[in-house]
Amino acid sequence: MRLYNTASRRKEIFTPQNIKQVTMYCCGPTVYNFAHIGNLRTYIFEDLLARTIRLQYPLKHVMNVTDVGHLVSDADDGEDKMEVGAAREGKSAWDIAKFYEAKFWQDYDSLHCTRPNVVCHATDHIAEMIALVKTLEEKGFTYRTSDGIYYDTSKFPRYDALVGHARISGLQEGARVEKSDEKRNPTDFALWKFSPKDKKRQMEWDSPWGVGFPGWHIECSSMAMKYLGHTLDIHCGGVDHITIHHTNEVAQSEAATGQKYVNYWVHGEFLILRSGKMSKSGGTFVTVDVLKEKGYEPLVYRYLCLGAHYRTQLEFSYESMDTATKSLANLRKLACACAEQAGQTVQETEKSRAWKDKFTAAMQDDLNAPKALAVTWEVVRSDELTAAEKVDFLRFADTILAIDLFKQPTQDKVEIPADVAALLQQRKEARSAKNWAKSDELRNAILAAGYVVKDTPQGQEITKK
Repeated sequence: MRLYNTASRRKEIFTPQNIKQVTMYCCGPTVYNFAHIGNLRTYIFEDLLARTIRLQYPLKHVMNVTDVGHLVSDADDGEDKMEVGAAREGKSAWDIAKFYEAKFWQDYDSLHCTRPNVVCHATDHIAEMIALVKTLEEKGFTYRTSDGIYYDTSKFPRYDALVGHARISGLQEGARVEKSDEKRNPTDFALWKFSPKDKKRQMEWDSPWGVGFPGWHIECSSMAMKYLGHTLDIHCGGVDHITIHHTNEVAQSEAATGQKYVNYWVHGEFLILRSGKMSKSGGTFVTVDVLKEKGYEPLVYRYLCLGAHYRTQLEFSYESMDTATKSLANLRKLACACAEQAGQTVQETEKSRAWKDKFTAAMQDDLNAPKALAVTWEVVRSDELTAAEKVDFLRFADTILAIDLFKQPTQDKVEIPADVAALLQQRKEARSAKNWAKSDELRNAILAAGYVVKDTPQGQEITKK
């Protein structure tokens, strides 16, 4: 298996530390609002990665839930997103977290993403975060300001390793972060924030430095290392996490342990609208519920994502969803026809195994889902494979694609005028009499009336043109 490693900026052969268990950590949701489909594209690619790894190795997949500590600003100021959500809806931060996490998992499941082995909540791991900050303090990597305990990035020579020296050196004061008189370096970040003196936060804890709450970055490091050890095989997330969140994770984790934090960094690209990146802050986001309200099955969106490589931006539109709807319906129809024809005679053959190998090779080449999907279409259209061989392949392919290939299509009832219904009956009689010329003539008449008729094993199927 080969993966593109953000740290090395090239594809590398994936070699786990222990073939008996691959370790993978994925940045999970901040549960202050609904997850939009751009967020969910990242979880789909991570699911494809998990499913592909499991073809070869046992996998321990850990995902966090950020229910405290994620501030609205990269400058470590502004309010906690959880507190913002609570104020917006007039509920407690705890209730906000519970509601939006439940909704996240509902959407996650509807897209057939496999649940992680471990789901860890930030609010359940405050002790581990405090311990990690204390370690950094003892090693001389921290300093105190009026609003918190900060990490001194100048003390960590490899701070630019993940994102590159040019990117880091180009971060001028006031560009990525607002000017702070107390920060030693513009890239320094909060490990522990003090509660405001003029009001009580809903989420705060005692610490050796005073009452407060953890910084967002320290949460992921402490939980990832608790469940997966000091060095992770794989760490995933969206490309927006590279410059700040993941760069800071590397700095604090490696400073604390003296060991490499992650061997393979794997990042997914944005889903974009024509107007730009999908975002909650800008109010430009689409949820799974919005897709459902417009009549789209969630798995149509998964199918749409399969058509673009995870490292390329994907432009979302309802036109592309319409195309994906038709493509998935056609693929399922062909798969179901194969299953009906094959009956109970399905078993692996040399031919079906060869196609499985071709599909697997695509997925193991840096998760080339578009190529794997193309292989799937080749199989269902092949004249060289029996129906049973096709079904054997499709069952395997769907363990990775997870798009319900054998889901029976639902035929929407089409209301047709009496004159068209009469033409349809005449055509049925013409076909029974093997009068093919008359059948074709009636098909054209039906088409002229605005309807398309197809012949299926179940009889005539009519749809609006």
